[in-house]
Amino acid sequence: MKMLLAASLLAIAVATPVAARQLTIEDVTMFSRVAAPTASADGHWLVWQQRETDIAADKGRLDLWRLDLSKRGAKPEKLVAEADVNESAPQFSSDGQTVYFQSDKGGDDAIWAVGIAGGAPKKLTGFQGGLSGFKVAPTGDKILVWADRLPGAPSLAPAMVKRAADAGAGRTYDQLFVRHWDTWADGTRSQLFVLPLTADGAPGDGVAIEHGLVGDSPSKPYGGGEEVSWSTDGKTVYFALREAGRIESLSTNLDIFAAPADGSAAPTNLTVDNKGMDNLPTVSPDGRSLAWFAMARAGYEADRQVLMLRDLATGKVRALTAGWDRSVGSIAWSPDSKRILVTAEDTQENPIWSVDPASGKVARLTTEGNVTAVVPTAKGAVFAMNSLLAPDDFYLLAGKKVSRLTSVNADKFAGIDVPTVTRFSFAGANNDTVWGYAVKPYGTTGKVPIAFMVHGGPQGSSNNSWSYRWSPALFAGAGYGLVAIDFHGSTGYGQAFSDAIRNNWGGWPLEDLQKGLKAATTKFDWLDENNACALGASYGGYMMNWIEGQWPDRFKCIVQHDGVFDARAMAYETEELWFDEWEHGGKAYYEDPAAFEKWNPVNFVTAWKTPMLVITGEHDFRIPYTQGLAAFTALQRRGIPSRLLVNPNENHWVLKPKNSRQWYHEVLGWMNKWTAAK
Repeated sequence: MKMLLAASLLAIAVATPVAARQLTIEDVTMFSRVAAPTASADGHWLVWQQRETDIAADKGRLDLWRLDLSKRGAKPEKLVAEADVNESAPQFSSDGQTVYFQSDKGGDDAIWAVGIAGGAPKKLTGFQGGLSGFKVAPTGDKILVWADRLPGAPSLAPAMVKRAADAGAGRTYDQLFVRHWDTWADGTRSQLFVLPLTADGAPGDGVAIEHGLVGDSPSKPYGGGEEVSWSTDGKTVYFALREAGRIESLSTNLDIFAAPADGSAAPTNLTVDNKGMDNLPTVSPDGRSLAWFAMARAGYEADRQVLMLRDLATGKVRALTAGWDRSVGSIAWSPDSKRILVTAEDTQENPIWSVDPASGKVARLTTEGNVTAVVPTAKGAVFAMNSLLAPDDFYLLAGKKVSRLTSVNADKFAGIDVPTVTRFSFAGANNDTVWGYAVKPYGTTGKVPIAFMVHGGPQGSSNNSWSYRWSPALFAGAGYGLVAIDFHGSTGYGQAFSDAIRNNWGGWPLEDLQKGLKAATTKFDWLDENNACALGASYGGYMMNWIEGQWPDRFKCIVQHDGVFDARAMAYETEELWFDEWEHGGKAYYEDPAAFEKWNPVNFVTAWKTPMLVITGEHDFRIPYTQGLAAFTALQRRGIPSRLLVNPNENHWVLKPKNSRQWYHEVLGWMNKWTAAK
């Protein structure tokens, strides 16, 4: 079965009249990246933020673009694009005439506004200390702002903190978290504040609405506007928050709170009875209902996300998708409040689904592709979508018809050959059906070496989606036949399949990978069975270390990025303890060391023999760089050919353009060395 996203490939084909060359990392780092789409309620205008890469400065810069949806064949135009300024997070006014946005012009981020017809932007806020995000009330008279401030801050006014002249630089802590993702705790929290919005702007420092709560809303490190919602009358704010304390590093228990927008009373916890995660509060346009997702099991960050519905008048709560074995990833209401549009992974795709709020009936609306944003309008739903072979563009879903709206990177794809993706399945561990795909380089006539890529998570998927960090298309462009397997633990196949990896990290997943690679080399005669390298990051990096000790004779080389090497050290060094403890049975290491040691790569170093490239980031606090150093030490001590790449300014991911280029040159150089690829 060919897995080809026709809409994406059509634009590439139009821009590629003749085969010319393969895709490279130099191409990919310069692609335009669209995000944060917003549309006027009447469906007339679409506005989004677009990132362009400044390779000399080693960073991206954001501008605002617009598209007139009322004109067939209209072309995107810049709306706000000031040099050396980042304009982001656009939002429409209720009448569709004004676009609010975030800008760092002048230093600290502030909220600005511009007419959809263009003109000079106007700065609305003047408070000091910056902000992380905002959301304008449907009534147009208030703005909700989230910003990092000291706990209990009454307003956005930054606190004056005095330090003694002879104070040292040391940080002191009395409880976890002391660091999270890539940042050391500095005592501040992401908190919510409300400012008035008038014709003259949004003056003052606002008022805090989280009285008595200590936590981050939106959640850190990457929560945003999807975790907060206004009531239609502008009087109430709904938000998700995990209350902090000594259990914060062990808890996934975000709750949904309701708070008066004027700060006159403490928030009310609407989901206090659920000890699992509740998130994505989303109010219906008619103001009658609040939707969100709920996980049932405490301490499990990858439990099934069930769509919930609360009648805001009566408080009655219903679980809409309790009988649907898929996990809701995003929530958006249709303008008439008669449908809830959600995304949910399904067998290597991430489509849009419609949920009937009355019956809970689910219907699939799109087919292939990875949908990353859904914006309903009166004329249909605008959505962003990507695939394995192309980054995000915008589309319109009107009834059952999907129309492409943009081809943002068509010119940059011109002259680039596109590989072919084919999906396959086989009987894996437990005799379950397991899916994978193979990516064939364009123009392949003989056998090609194999890049055997293992995804992270571990509750993730090698699905039909674009990646700037681990791009199958790039490995195909370098002459490799890429093979990826959705082993037990992967998402999009039902909750039981995802759960199967618990206490089983090195068991069924490895069996799936072994059987999957054999199935691929049997099915595809263009794969060189005896010339393969394995590579993976995070859990995939763990699997590289595990393969070294459990499958040591299969690969010519290994690339291990941010992988767990020593489960004992990981249990004490990582920050989100709930993850590591859940995955090994729910107890701390000292309570059940055998559960961690059973699948611990460090215990099998004596079997290691495959040449390995180890990659780590000094700002990675999820799987700290010491794990990478330890793996490299083991390789060097045993005399195994090995190389270490340390990124001093990256976290668990590689994000900077120059580092990304270096990463691919190192990885492909290592693989070429051992496979003799050209």
